[in-house]
Amino acid sequence: WLYATVPPYVNQPLQKCHVSWRIAEYLNMAAAAAAERKHEALRDDQGMSVSEEDQEANEDMPDVHDAAVKIERAKGAYMAYSGLQEKPSKLEIWMWYLYEMCSHFIVTTVVPVVFPLIISEIVSKTDDHDDDQGWGQTPRGIACMLREIKLYDLLTHTSISKNNLNLSAMEWTSISWAIGLILASPLLGLISKQLDHGYNPQLIAGAATTIGSLFCLPVGFIKTPYIFPFYIAAIVASYIVASASHTRQLGLMVRGYTGPTLKLSQFPTRRGVSGWFSVYATAAGGLGSAIFSAFTYHMLRNKKDPYDSLWVVSIFSGLKWLVGMLHVVTQRPVAITNTTSSVPKSYFLSLFKYPYAIASLIVIFMSSFSSTCIFTGGLLFLLGQLCLKPIFFLYFWLIYFIFPSFSMPLLQPLQHVIKADAVRMQLLGFLLALLTSGMGFYYKEKNWQRHHVLLFAAIQSTSAGLLHAFGRVLLLDCTPHGKEGAFSVWHSWVKALGTCTGFAVASAIRGHVSTAFGVSFLAATIGILILIFGNISDVGGAMAAGHLYEDSEKGSPVPGLDTSIIIKEHVYEETA
Repeated sequence: WLYATVPPYVNQPLQKCHVSWRIAEYLNMAAAAAAERKHEALRDDQGMSVSEEDQEANEDMPDVHDAAVKIERAKGAYMAYSGLQEKPSKLEIWMWYLYEMCSHFIVTTVVPVVFPLIISEIVSKTDDHDDDQGWGQTPRGIACMLREIKLYDLLTHTSISKNNLNLSAMEWTSISWAIGLILASPLLGLISKQLDHGYNPQLIAGAATTIGSLFCLPVGFIKTPYIFPFYIAAIVASYIVASASHTRQLGLMVRGYTGPTLKLSQFPTRRGVSGWFSVYATAAGGLGSAIFSAFTYHMLRNKKDPYDSLWVVSIFSGLKWLVGMLHVVTQRPVAITNTTSSVPKSYFLSLFKYPYAIASLIVIFMSSFSSTCIFTGGLLFLLGQLCLKPIFFLYFWLIYFIFPSFSMPLLQPLQHVIKADAVRMQLLGFLLALLTSGMGFYYKEKNWQRHHVLLFAAIQSTSAGLLHAFGRVLLLDCTPHGKEGAFSVWHSWVKALGTCTGFAVASAIRGHVSTAFGVSFLAATIGILILIFGNISDVGGAMAAGHLYEDSEKGSPVPGLDTSIIIKEHVYEETA
């Protein structure tokens, strides 16, 4: 709407440039006010005349009469003042999807699966084991090859000693993961300022992605488990920073389609746009994880030297993550109203002024915790208790990661038809998690059939996808415009905290799948109770954040902004 028809009373140069009459009006008002303030200040302080002042102004601003320069300055100032954001191009949207596909597998496959396998291979080189080509039995009496039994023992039993602590490969990974969270914590304040008020916030995502991908390359160079906290911590911290920038970009894209403020009756438009973007990004992330899982299985078929094969997998993960840099290149600069020096140090704590945002963060923690605990506990049970064949784990991974790529886009039109908001979609995700964890807990003494495992893998993957997609949608609904970076860093860090905690709990209670599923069931129940009894709603959060105003009001709280002409037509066709 910034390039709408100009009223006839606007001067000819502005008409030729097709500038909105609102920008022209803003330019005239701002110029008049600035001239008046400067005139009074100079006359009072220096005794300068009006003619002398005008002459000095012309010398300081030789291009002040250039219409194009005036238009560009007014456009930037007005967009920064009103919170307007240019509508993203299709290339920018597709590159945003690409980054999810090239990065989501870091926390679903690389850190929780590949790194524990590499650590276990390092430990196995120092342990004296008998020939592992024979057969043995699992604790349930199921015949199993000694190679699979040995792998489970190396992953879950104490094999690393450090400062009188005996840890397993998975527990060592959990500690390294936690170090990454601690390492990223001091960066939250600095990153939030730069994302919202820095001149080149896209450089943050680029630097974080580059650093994280580079640390994936040398993991097999030094064959000692004690170097892995350094690698994993750097990768986790880099992922948190890059993920925060990625989530912030979603908020900017949604604002580009809907504007900073809407009438209450227009809110379904924002709900549809944000849900559409987040759902398809989640589908892309699942597809990327499936591709990486298939590559990992292919490399592990080389049983002669699995360590080098896993090192190649880690190198591939870094290169794939680096491909996501294309998203950073396509980002466009955003108009800013303040510089980082004028932003208070407590800026990143501004989230705690919004109760809806705090509640949504708690729900995000519970969702990521339950999803990861179910996934990790289930994998350990299938490996150590049921001793399923390696090819079955490939089927399991493919269904778990690919199924949301189909189920999520199919659920999105249903959401639009039944007018379900982000809260209800998260409730659906938690209910599916309750179904999976409840059935796993109830049949903990049974030997699960393979088709049942694959069925619940599809159900749980849909649950994890819904919670991931609509968790960030709800938080962004509670985010005031201009503070997307400050809120996104908290979203990224809290989600990583929940994922790490779920992985650590499932790793610590190895051999007790009932406990893992029971804890996950409890976490999902808490999430449901918070959503229902915490009085959480996307409309309430958007109201508190200033995104909405009542239909009875005549205009936007932003002066000179009428959001009724901001809403773009055919939103779904353009974002498809």
